[in-house]
Amino acid sequence: MSIGNSPEDDRPSIGRALQQARIDAGLTVDEVSATTRVRVPIVNGIEQDDFSRCGGDVYARGHIRTLARAVGLDPEPLIARFDGDRGGRPEPTPAAPLFEAERIRPERGRPNWTAAMVAAIVAVVGFVGFTLFSGGGKGSAVAEGDNTAAPVQPTKPAAGKSGKKPKPTTVPGPGASESAVAGVPKDRVTVKITAKDGQSWISAKDANGRLLEDGLLKKGESKTFTDKKRIDLVVGNAGVVQLFVNGKEIEKVGDKGAVERLSYSAGPQAG
Repeated sequence: MSIGNSPEDDRPSIGRALQQARIDAGLTVDEVSATTRVRVPIVNGIEQDDFSRCGGDVYARGHIRTLARAVGLDPEPLIARFDGDRGGRPEPTPAAPLFEAERIRPERGRPNWTAAMVAAIVAVVGFVGFTLFSGGGKGSAVAEGDNTAAPVQPTKPAAGKSGKKPKPTTVPGPGASESAVAGVPKDRVTVKITAKDGQSWISAKDANGRLLEDGLLKKGESKTFTDKKRIDLVVGNAGVVQLFVNGKEIEKVGDKGAVERLSYSAGPQAG
């Protein structure tokens, strides 16, 4: 008589689940390593369910959680399965209550200088307040005289030679432009990328090689980058993103699952 496997036995292993999620996101091992700062040999080992390179269970849990977030997985079920395979996470050792009680017990016989200082400050403030409110004479008269001063008349703007008042400057409201990207100066390059049909890993640098963004762009999220000279992009799972350069949409960035390396310079761009 054969016994069938339970539904839990049919689940992919921790490493296989992380590997499949990375492939679905269109990411390579090198790209995940660059995003998470987890070395390539460790990423490869975890995807093969080999946690010996992690340096212990504590570090293995941290690597699993970091890799899961980078590829869009919920890390908690993977951590629970990792602990279950090892007999559960060990309970933390409680601190000794006697030591804590001795440490927080106040010392007797020492004067409470804080209470004495507060009492002295309250006494000084009360004396000053009593003097101000009960004192009259010359000081009070000056205060009342100050309140009767004539209000200052607003100065009218001077008219021009023609006698006409200058026209007020019209400031466009928030709805004056449908897109903030469309109004950028032409001596700069502005790139807006949106994960329209799925999640995508992106990396963006300016003309000086300074890293502007490096991470996972979840579905529906957008990022905008601008520079005086050039923006360099690396886009994973390029078929799911929508890209605007200086207000003009790039019709086809790439295919789903493909990694594209793009560069855009200042000036008008063809769609």
